[in-house]
Amino acid sequence: MNIILFDSGRKNLLPLSYTRPIAEFRCGILSLKEKWSQRSSGSKLSFLTEDYLSKKYETTYSNDNYYVEGNVLADDQLAEDLKKLEVDQELVDKNGYRIAFRSAEKLGFDEIGSWSSSSTLSLDYECIRLVYLWNIFSYNGQQIENDFELLTKGRESQKIDLSNTVFGDRIFLEEGAKVRASILNSESGPIYVGKNAEIMEGSVVRGGLAMCESSALKLAAKVYGPTTIGPHSKVGGEVNNSVIFGYSNKGHDGFLGNSVLGEWCNLGADTNVSNLKNNYAHIKVWNYEKGGFLDSGLQFCGLMMGDHSKAGINTMFNTATVVGVSANVFGGGFPRNFIPSFSWGGAEKWTHFRLSKALEVAEKMMERRKLPLSQLDIDILQHIEEVSKDYRNF
Repeated sequence: MNIILFDSGRKNLLPLSYTRPIAEFRCGILSLKEKWSQRSSGSKLSFLTEDYLSKKYETTYSNDNYYVEGNVLADDQLAEDLKKLEVDQELVDKNGYRIAFRSAEKLGFDEIGSWSSSSTLSLDYECIRLVYLWNIFSYNGQQIENDFELLTKGRESQKIDLSNTVFGDRIFLEEGAKVRASILNSESGPIYVGKNAEIMEGSVVRGGLAMCESSALKLAAKVYGPTTIGPHSKVGGEVNNSVIFGYSNKGHDGFLGNSVLGEWCNLGADTNVSNLKNNYAHIKVWNYEKGGFLDSGLQFCGLMMGDHSKAGINTMFNTATVVGVSANVFGGGFPRNFIPSFSWGGAEKWTHFRLSKALEVAEKMMERRKLPLSQLDIDILQHIEEVSKDYRNF
């Protein structure tokens, strides 16, 4: 099968969709693309997204293409139903949402919406999709469960060191994982420790927890509620029901709850995030599609931070703060709860974080992980700086 994961509803998922196709989002242990890859042995998978991302995330066409909504969270049943599609037929869930279609045509990103089918294959169940930013942490618990079952079925975990205190039996350590002198409770959700990941001494974990490859929980960290720590990320302090895509750090004390961080983010020591309003009301979140604040229907919602953004020590984020790409936040007091991309400052004053300086910071951070800031990455960040300029009206 040639599966093409196409973007739709990208604006509702900004700023995280500024720098990647939606199928590259992480929810649970795996990214959305990886969920399909694990269930589609031998299939080719690629992306269909906006032009400025397409050089980095290319589309691979064939004479028989399965176009799949990139925001759909695949499961075993959906993967099987996708195979039943006939040419020029679309797959629709019980709520009437188009999930996929099969076509020999080599469609561009702008042509997806106008494609019409000759017949429909209707499902009798609802497909789970990432529509808004807060869906990422809201669905994370069930996705950790699903991915844990998928990745560990028929396999044996590495042995858990006897220095740990263990409750429950849903703990899986991949090759090279290290966990010592910690408290691990998997009774409320599984604990998955990926290849070469480490839980340092004195940490207290109540699952679900997904630690991806080469990630680390630092000394005496406290994690509860379904949380994902993406590849090569370091986390300390207190974390509840949050998702970190990868290559980001919250290395010190401070609270992060009901939040999503992209890649190459850093939260300085004692950064704290509010995830509950004092009056316990529903939380409104900045939404790019609306151009204003949208009622999430949630009582708990914390920080949504785009790639390459940073927060200085002792930063305080108000409930449901949305931070764009390559923003640098610091200073006393609560900053505004929508911080545009390429912003520099805090509660007292904001200014434009110029592209040249932002690229310098990005390059230095990536060098620490022995990764280059490629010309493709530079072009993407340059595009984001330009299209986000109207938001920087300070």
